[in-house]
Amino acid sequence: MDLNIEIESLLDQNAPDFKISKLLKQAIKEYLDNLEEIFKETQGKAFLVHHTRKIDQFLSIIYKVVLRKMFREFQPMRNSVPIALVALGSYGREQLCVHSDIDLMIVYKETPGYNIKEIIEKILYIAWDAGFHLGHRVHEISELPDVSKTDITIKTALLESRFIIGSNFIWMETQRQFGVIRRDDPKMYVLAKLQEAETRHRKFPISMEPNIKECVGGMRDANLVFWIASVRHNVFRLRELVGSVIDETDYTEYRSALEFIFRVRAALHLSAGKKEDTLRLDLVPNVANLLGIEKGKPQKAQKELVSRTFHALDTIRKKTAYWSGLLGKPYLYDATHIPLLRKECIEPGIFRCQDTLYAQRDLKPKTFLYYLKLLLKEAYRYPVIADASFCHLIDRTEIPKTKGKQLISAIRQIFYMPYSASIIDTLFKSGKLPKAITPLKRVMYLPQFDGYHHYPVDIHSIQTLAILDRLEHEILQPLFEKLDKDSKAMLKLVALLHDAGKGRVRDHREVGADLFKIYAKKLGFSEPLIKEGILLIRHHTRMTKTIHNEDIYDESTVSKFVAPLSTQKLLDMLFILTYCDVNAVGEGVYNAFTDRMLKTLYFAASEILEKPAIIDETAKRLRREQALKKLSAFQTLPRSMQKKILSIESNLFFIKHTAREILDIAVQARGILDYAMEIDTGETLKIEIYRKVPINLGFLLGKLSHLELVGMEIFKLFDGIKYFVLEFNDTIAKDEIPMVEAIIHDSFDMGKTIKLAKPKIKPKEITIDCEHSKSYATMQIKTSNQRGLMAYVAHYFDKLGVDIASAVITTRKHRVNDFFLIEKNGNFCTNKEKILKELVDT
Repeated sequence: MDLNIEIESLLDQNAPDFKISKLLKQAIKEYLDNLEEIFKETQGKAFLVHHTRKIDQFLSIIYKVVLRKMFREFQPMRNSVPIALVALGSYGREQLCVHSDIDLMIVYKETPGYNIKEIIEKILYIAWDAGFHLGHRVHEISELPDVSKTDITIKTALLESRFIIGSNFIWMETQRQFGVIRRDDPKMYVLAKLQEAETRHRKFPISMEPNIKECVGGMRDANLVFWIASVRHNVFRLRELVGSVIDETDYTEYRSALEFIFRVRAALHLSAGKKEDTLRLDLVPNVANLLGIEKGKPQKAQKELVSRTFHALDTIRKKTAYWSGLLGKPYLYDATHIPLLRKECIEPGIFRCQDTLYAQRDLKPKTFLYYLKLLLKEAYRYPVIADASFCHLIDRTEIPKTKGKQLISAIRQIFYMPYSASIIDTLFKSGKLPKAITPLKRVMYLPQFDGYHHYPVDIHSIQTLAILDRLEHEILQPLFEKLDKDSKAMLKLVALLHDAGKGRVRDHREVGADLFKIYAKKLGFSEPLIKEGILLIRHHTRMTKTIHNEDIYDESTVSKFVAPLSTQKLLDMLFILTYCDVNAVGEGVYNAFTDRMLKTLYFAASEILEKPAIIDETAKRLRREQALKKLSAFQTLPRSMQKKILSIESNLFFIKHTAREILDIAVQARGILDYAMEIDTGETLKIEIYRKVPINLGFLLGKLSHLELVGMEIFKLFDGIKYFVLEFNDTIAKDEIPMVEAIIHDSFDMGKTIKLAKPKIKPKEITIDCEHSKSYATMQIKTSNQRGLMAYVAHYFDKLGVDIASAVITTRKHRVNDFFLIEKNGNFCTNKEKILKELVDT
């Protein structure tokens, strides 16, 4: 049934107000419940206009109801009742969103006999009872100019007023007052609104969860241009200035971006079920669905939504910043506003004022190269600050697809400037960055849904370079300064491009390294510098991952970390890059704890770099790890098992075994409870032992000393399991296998003893190095081959409680070369002299 007919029926029955309010409330609820379906058919500004006019209808009904109830059969002409309902704010602009407050003003003229205040009260009470969230004002027409002076926000709201219903005569008088308000001290108003915008931009910067109403480029910036245009040119629509102040093409681009933001905001309100202007990550899926963004996979649709939102916000920012400055120019740059105005002309039509570059309106643009050279000249002395007028001038230039030598050279020169980031930021604000620095094209406006980064990729990348430009860290700043100029420039390019590979299927570090290689070569960087840059991009997350996921006090961890870097210079640059990268993630992410951990890792890595042998070993190990990871059988293992295998401490274990052997040994060890053995009686005897419980190694070797031991390996695996391999020059008959098995079983009785002959080792044939590393010492014996030699050494170490972490012995031409890696947390180094005395033949 038609709402108007139902209300007429209630009025005829002289129904109380609450019944009419209840009917209205039900009608409003039914309308709001159906809004999502309406939105799917009518989006953007059209949807907001539809919603605004629907609210107009409900308020008009309330107004008519009140007049009917107040005057009954003596209904006056509407124009004769001295009252008007006026929409303000977004409601006045016909941009009312689903759950936004309805800003209503009731204006009146005090006239005897109309009971105006009673009418107004009844209107408000019925509206509230019907469920409207009103932000209301009630004013007598004559007081409007004084009211507007009390608060700039009130003046702004009045400038956006729109007649809903009531007396046309009252509305005409109200409009005359609005004209007075609009003309009242426009300079003060414009300057205050611009200052308000600056404060708002600082409070709501672009982030991974942008507030599309308040942030840079948000709806408030669009409103700002209209407010300034309204008081400057007395217009009621911004479009009125197209063709005179505003370029048609610019306006079309701006309106398209604003239309998209209107759509996003309405979808946000519908998704949240309340007033919500922040594009929160948890709301993104439903908003993308409401907007009908189809990309095959939900994740792609969500990325498309956020990327388009960033792009739209940046377009609005770019256009409104220029127009605001253009419209506010008479107030911004007069002598009374800037008493000590200093204006320096640096090129025809381009001047510097208070360290900011400006361009005259309608200046015919020259080439992009011309303005880039100008920026290079400026950025040599101090950071470039470019006004929107200068950015707009650059935006009107063209960058050729095939860049000539001069342009390539100028782009390269950016990274040799003390303030490189200020040039890059100006190119970004001018919309020319992806065409100038082509590897950034795919990451412009690219969101990062990792819950870690606060900004999209493009802004994060520029921030990383900006932090490098103003590097003040007590350790890193001197490290950067000691680099040669070419290395500094290369590092700046790396800082800008370190995340250029994001948004692809492949690992972004590998893609980024490939992009850097091509682009750095195009810019003319040397091959050695390009190789260093590739390495830095491939490993730019390595420091943070190591400090957060690894034991940085463990030497093997530090060795693995530093092995790919190989030089102190690369380590220094990686530390600088990491510092800048983490600081650019978001405010407060780089804290005292992160700084302390990175310093600890850096100094530990620097010590390791002084020991080339360890670095070489670790590099070989890492290559074997990569081969292991590629095995399909390894990939099918549980993640926990993969991690255990890759965490095996011994580099020698990885160096001496193939990827397949490592996997087989680890799988065999996985199910060990106490110990297990394998005996191979081929051409020579080979014994493999996996043990979780202690083994009496001296006893075992002693009992087998009648066989010539030519090779022994001991490796710590995982879960307390050690892996032993004993290789002999002899073999045994199959019927002797039970005897050997019995010896091995007896070796797990730690009470067993055996008498062994002391070997003959000359002092120069034994070397002990207790400074091999922080965690390990080494002992090397190069002497003649003697039966029982290893048995004697192992037996003596058992007696001292020395833990052999790894041991490798080899026998060639009757000479042995035995190498032991021994944990320093035991009794080895403290008993160094005693061990030498025991083992050396005197």
